Amino acid sequence: MLIDTAIVWLRRDLRLEDNPALTFALRRCRSVVLLYVYSPSEEAPWQPGSASNWWLHHSLQAFIKSIARYNVRLLIRRGNSLETILDISNQTGAKAVFWNRLYEPTMVKRDKYVKSQLRANDIETASFNGALLKEPWEISKADGSMYRVFTPFSRQYLDDPAIRPLHPGPDNMVCGAGELTSLSVEDLKLLPAKTWYSGFADLWQPGEVGAMKQMNRFLDDALTGYDEGRNIPSIEGVSMLSAHLHFGEISPVQVWCAARFQADSERGYSSGVNLSEEKPYLKQLVWRDFAHHILFHLPQTVDQPFNEKFAGFQWESNPEFLDAWKKGMTGIPLVDAGMRQLWQTGWMHNRIRMLVASVLTKNGLVHWQEGAQWFWETLVDANLANNSMGWQWTAGCGVDAAPYFRVFSPTRQGQRFDPMGEYIRKWVPELESVPNKFIHEPWNSSDFSAKSYPGPIVDLSKSRKRALEKYRLLRTTGQAPN
Repeated sequence: MLIDTAIVWLRRDLRLEDNPALTFALRRCRSVVLLYVYSPSEEAPWQPGSASNWWLHHSLQAFIKSIARYNVRLLIRRGNSLETILDISNQTGAKAVFWNRLYEPTMVKRDKYVKSQLRANDIETASFNGALLKEPWEISKADGSMYRVFTPFSRQYLDDPAIRPLHPGPDNMVCGAGELTSLSVEDLKLLPAKTWYSGFADLWQPGEVGAMKQMNRFLDDALTGYDEGRNIPSIEGVSMLSAHLHFGEISPVQVWCAARFQADSERGYSSGVNLSEEKPYLKQLVWRDFAHHILFHLPQTVDQPFNEKFAGFQWESNPEFLDAWKKGMTGIPLVDAGMRQLWQTGWMHNRIRMLVASVLTKNGLVHWQEGAQWFWETLVDANLANNSMGWQWTAGCGVDAAPYFRVFSPTRQGQRFDPMGEYIRKWVPELESVPNKFIHEPWNSSDFSAKSYPGPIVDLSKSRKRALEKYRLLRTTGQAPN
């Protein structure tokens, strides 16, 4: 039986293709109200950072443009989500509300409450998986418990890669918002007051169209050879889809299916072979699911160590080190290149993310939460699940943190993945004339001058030994020295 009007409550699913909640609403209802409620206080304490808000501003604009061809409006409101939905329901006569699920602890709690209150008001509700390959509760060990190690978790995807089917985009839509007034995107005041994001537009195209362009670029140019190319920061060897995925401008199912189709087309057949060997990129999508799996089952890991032994670990207060790290002025070229790339583009290559996190938490012994907070503020793809798990993994207190004592060497990483210094010279132009022989350790060059570029803020060798000693004692005694 068709319903006259339903509300599609949009959050981080700003797309028309493969949008389960929208597809369901169009099948069940004669008209839809596309509603976006701006309610950052409900996401506390992890409200979106400045870079994320820049992306959201442009993502909302792109979505409004995409639905205009259907003569449908996006209704934007600010305030409490439940109160807003009930108000819109009363004004439009909507008897159903549909949405795609979120998995952060505060969002799970809020959505459960919203669902219970809507049903108490005789409003039909339904929620869907539009953000992951598989739900966090769909993957479990034989005894029903959660996975804590990635490799066996990933086998359930890669050995049996069946996931939900794609949902088709709409043929047409009927707007149920009537004459209701709406805020504009500009009214939300999402753009940061500072102008540091001014270069973002040269690199990014937020929105569903931009997401598809970026995916096709990756599939055509970088999927083949991804296993090697993903480690080289000076080339476009990675998908750069993380922000598009976070804001739901494209779904992981779309990317998964497109990557499989691309590889099968190049072979000329569909093989059904073990995907962990065939397509290393797909493991990155599974890793993203794993991060949400951990966050859903262990919500405390956003600010508490996954490895409980680290609860008493003595991190150090080192504001000078932290400030130099943020500014890309540590005197360690590969680290500074990464931090400057982050500031200027809102993004950083994943291998460099691991390196800068290792230097901060292990050479500097600065708490991983300090780094996570900075990434949260400055990354356009800031995602609570990935950000928390990634920082804990590098700090040694998270999942799969083996060897937990690994300390990335900036020099070795540079020699291996940026041997000619192309990445460094792009982001640290002070080192442009430094010979390749010294590009990763410019202080060893006879021409080095600290006037144009600082010497290293920390002795990498000594600080490595110091960190390893603290980690060794924690491992053997359960305590770390002050």
